[in-house]
Amino acid sequence: MQEAGARRWESVDSLTAETRRFVAATEAMMASTAHHVSDGVENLRLKAIIHELPDFLYVKDRDSRFVFANAVTAASLGLNAEEIAGKRDFDLFDFEAARRHFDIEQQIMATGEARIDMEETVVLPGTAKPVCRLTSKIPLRNDRGEVVGLIGVSRDITERKLQEDLHRGQAKLLEMIARNEPLPMILEALVLMIEAQLTGIDGSVLLLDGEGTRLYHGAAPNLPGGYSRLIDGVTIGPKVGSCGTAAWRGQPVIVEDVMSDPLWEDFRGLVAPFGFRSCWSTPIATSENNVLGTFALYSREVRRPTEHEMRLVALATHIAGIAIERKRVDDRIHFMAHHDDLTGLPNRAFLKERLAGILDQARRNNRKVTVAYIDLDNFKDVNDGRGHAAGDEVLKEIATRMANSIRPSDMVVRLGGDEFLVVLVHQSSHDAGITRRLRDLQKAITRPMQGESGEIIITSSIGVAAFPVDGVTSEELLANADRAMYRAKQFGRNTLQHHDGDSSGVGMPRGEQEELHQAITADQLFLEYQPQVDVATGRITGIEALVRWNHPAKGRVPPASFIPIAEETGLIVPLGLWVLNEACRQARNWQDMGLTPVTIAVNVSAKQFADPDFASHVAEALERNRLQSRWLELEVTESVVMQDAERALAMMEQLRALGVRLSIDDFGSGYSSLAALKTFPFDRLKMDRSLVEALPGDKTAVAIASAVISLAQTLKLSVLAEGVETDAQMDFLRQARCEEAQGYRFSKPVPPEEVSRLLQGQLP
Repeated sequence: MQEAGARRWESVDSLTAETRRFVAATEAMMASTAHHVSDGVENLRLKAIIHELPDFLYVKDRDSRFVFANAVTAASLGLNAEEIAGKRDFDLFDFEAARRHFDIEQQIMATGEARIDMEETVVLPGTAKPVCRLTSKIPLRNDRGEVVGLIGVSRDITERKLQEDLHRGQAKLLEMIARNEPLPMILEALVLMIEAQLTGIDGSVLLLDGEGTRLYHGAAPNLPGGYSRLIDGVTIGPKVGSCGTAAWRGQPVIVEDVMSDPLWEDFRGLVAPFGFRSCWSTPIATSENNVLGTFALYSREVRRPTEHEMRLVALATHIAGIAIERKRVDDRIHFMAHHDDLTGLPNRAFLKERLAGILDQARRNNRKVTVAYIDLDNFKDVNDGRGHAAGDEVLKEIATRMANSIRPSDMVVRLGGDEFLVVLVHQSSHDAGITRRLRDLQKAITRPMQGESGEIIITSSIGVAAFPVDGVTSEELLANADRAMYRAKQFGRNTLQHHDGDSSGVGMPRGEQEELHQAITADQLFLEYQPQVDVATGRITGIEALVRWNHPAKGRVPPASFIPIAEETGLIVPLGLWVLNEACRQARNWQDMGLTPVTIAVNVSAKQFADPDFASHVAEALERNRLQSRWLELEVTESVVMQDAERALAMMEQLRALGVRLSIDDFGSGYSSLAALKTFPFDRLKMDRSLVEALPGDKTAVAIASAVISLAQTLKLSVLAEGVETDAQMDFLRQARCEEAQGYRFSKPVPPEEVSRLLQGQLP
C-alpha cells in the first residue's frame, strides 16, 4: 500500500500543495468508504472539507461515471451532489465535448499516467459563454495498485485567461502603433479585443473630422454595416444620440434605453431596425482634452454598463488616443514633406507621386487629363515694389482662389516661386468645358486684391497640355504645358495657349454647344413621364417629368449624353426652365381633360437652384400655366443644397412660401443625409435606386432601407422608392410601410397621351 502510494505521488509530482491536499482528502474518504469504516464522524468531516473547496473536485469510475463530486462541481452542472452520482459527461454535455473528455479519461486509466494542468474550454449546460479551466486528472488505485477510476481537480481560470488575452492584446496594439500600421487596422483590432472580453456587446470607434463638426467611421467590425453607413458623417451636437453628444460635451454619455432617452429622439427610427437598446459612448481625447473621436459600446439590453465594462472603455479610449495622435503626427509630417509651407498647396514631390497614378487610371478608363502650367505675370514687381511680405500674402490669396475654382477630383500644385500647376481630371473622354473652366480660373486670379498700400492686380499666363494627345507621361505633359505657357507670355501675357496652338480635344467643341442651344430654342426637346404609385393601393399619385432630345440628324439622344454638356456650358439653366414650364403646362392640360389631379415632379439642377431668381421663375411658370402650386414638386439632391446650406435654406423657404412641394432625390447614394433631413424643409424623401435594386436579397440593403423608411416617418416625411422592378421589391416596400414607388414594375417613362390613358383607367 505504501509502495503504491509512493508511485502515485511520483506521477503527480508537479501538483500544487493545495491540489495534493484535495487528492489526499478524497483518497482517504474513498478508502474509508471501501473498508466500511465505522467512524462516520471522520467521514462526514472529510466530505464537509471537500464540499467547501472552491475548486472543482470529482471522482469517476472506470466507465467515466461520476462516483462523487463536490458541491461546486455539481452546481456548475445544474445538479446537487446526490443527483450527479452515476451520470456521465454524455448525459451533461454535447456529444463532441463529452467524447473528448471520455477519450482522455480512458487513456489515463488505461496507461495509469496522470494528465496535469490541461487547459480546457467548457460550455456548461444552460449557458452560451464558454469557460476556461485548468484541469488535472489522476488515476485512482486500490490497495493492490489497480486503477479503479480517476480523480479530477479543476480550477476556473476564465478571468485569468481574459486578463492574459487583454495584456497580449495591449502589447500587440502598441506594437502595431510602433510599426505605424494603418489606423483602421489598429482601431479594428482594439474593438475586437474589447468585444472578446464581454458578452453581447458590439463596439464602435468614430473619428472627429478636422473641423470638429462631424463623426466619421473609424472601426466597427461587428456592428451591422447598414447602421455604420447611416451614422457615418453625423454632425455632433447637444442632442445627437450617445456619440454625437459625447463628442459635443467632451464627456461620457451613458444611455440606458435609446428608445426613451431624449438624446436619441431624432435617431430612434434609425437605430430601431438593428435592435440596439443601450449605447454608452466615451470621448477619445488628447492629453489636452481635445476630442479626437468616440468609443462606444452597444447592447441589445436596457441597462447601464458595469464597472468592469467602463474600465475596459477607459483602456480602449487611452489606446485609441495614442493611435490617433500618432496617425495625426505622421500625417502632419507627410503633409509637410509634400506641401508648400506658405500656401499649403501640394508641392513637386506630391505631384510626382500622384500624377503618374492619375495618368495610369485615365489610361485604363479611357479618360483625358489636362495639365495647365500657370505663371504669374510681373510678380517680381510686387516683391520689389511692396516687399516680400506683401508678395507672400498675394501668393496665399491666389492659391486660395485657385483651390476654390477646381473640383475635388482636380489638383493645384505650387511648383515654386510664382509658378503653379493645375491638373484637371476629365469625367470621360468627352468631358466638356475644360477651356471655359481654365478661363474662369484665370479670371479668379485677375480679380483685384487689396494690399496695405493699395489695390493689387495680378495676371497670369497659362499653358495647357492634354493627355494622351499632348503626351503620355508626366514628363511629356509638363514639358509641353511649360512650352505652351512661354508662348502665352510671348503673345502679350494674361493669355491661355494650348500645346502647339491646337485646342482640339480640350473642352467641348463649340458645335455641340450650338446644337444643344438650338435644341432648346427650336422645339427639339420633349418630355416623357414616369408614374409614381401608392404602394398600398397601386393608384397613381404623381408623375415625374424626364427630358429627352430628338436630334434632327442623330435621332434620339440619351440624357446622359447632353445633360453633362448643359451643366458644363451653363445651358442647364434655360433647359431647366423649359422643362419646368412644359411640365406645368402638361399637368394643367391633364386637369383640363377632367383627369384626377396628380403631382408633377421636376428635377432641379445645382445651377438652377443657385440662381437668385429661381423662385420667381417657378412662380411665373405656375401663373402662366394656371397650375396650383400644390401640384408641383421640385426634386433636388442633397449635394445641391449642401454646397451652400445657408443660401439653399433661404431659397427653399421662398419656394415653400409659394406652396410647392420639395423632395430630396437620390437619398442613400453617398452623402451622410441626416443633416439635410433635419436642416431643410423637405416634404418627401426619394430612396435611391441603387439601394432599392438590392432588395430584398441583400441583408445590408434591407437594414438600410428599413432604417431610412423609419427615419423618414419619424421626421414626418413621405417616402418614395425609385427603380422598383420586381414583385419581391414591392412586397418588401409594402411590409416596410413605404408609401410610394416608381419604376419599371409599374411603367417605363411614357409620352403624355399614355399617361392620359393610365389616369383615365383609374377614374371612379
